Amino acid sequence: MKTIGLIGGLSWESSSEYYRIINQETQKRLGGTHSADCLMLSFDFAEIEALQAVGDWGEATARMAGAAVRLARGGADCIVICSNTMHRMAAEIEAAVDLPLIHIAEATAEPIVAAGYGRVGLLGTRFTMEQDFYKGRMIERYGLDVITPDGEGREIVHRVIYEELVRGAVNVESRWQYQAVIADLAAAGAEAVILGCTEIGLLIKPEDSTLPSFDSTELHALAAVEWALAG
Repeated sequence: MKTIGLIGGLSWESSSEYYRIINQETQKRLGGTHSADCLMLSFDFAEIEALQAVGDWGEATARMAGAAVRLARGGADCIVICSNTMHRMAAEIEAAVDLPLIHIAEATAEPIVAAGYGRVGLLGTRFTMEQDFYKGRMIERYGLDVITPDGEGREIVHRVIYEELVRGAVNVESRWQYQAVIADLAAAGAEAVILGCTEIGLLIKPEDSTLPSFDSTELHALAAVEWALAG
């Protein structure tokens, strides 16, 4: 079993989901009392959120690359960024360490393509929905047609993430709002929806979506286990 290096605290609410899924899947595959061989470096998310809010991606990148270096020195065999948004600096993290990066967009896109979907809706932070680092990878490498909510929908999705989900608040009214956004994506031709923020799965379960949903947190964590146990 290889050692999984997790960059967490982005937020810790979703990092705990990574830890749970990775260990549950490892025990499922290996049986007995097995659990994953992993390391986690967990940020104080308030500091990262402040950098995001003012657009200081240079400092955010430096901190993320530094975290990868620390995990590599600690014995990690790969890097897993426990966040969709912070894959914005995936290339710089890959350049900072001589370790493979298990990319969340690829871990999410592959099962979508395997299921035969071509046009998918994307929910995430404003950064993930509006910038190209995430959906662009899916378009260029997997040929997916990725659509996002309209301006009002993007604002709803982003607000709920930062004002509620990263703070551990799961509200039924917000679930209804997300369901309305998903319905709008379906009306725009989406065949499935990507839960493209690692906290959204706390709010939207498969039964809450009228479209087939692909939870990036779960898919990314499972991809990490697959890599760690391969070979």
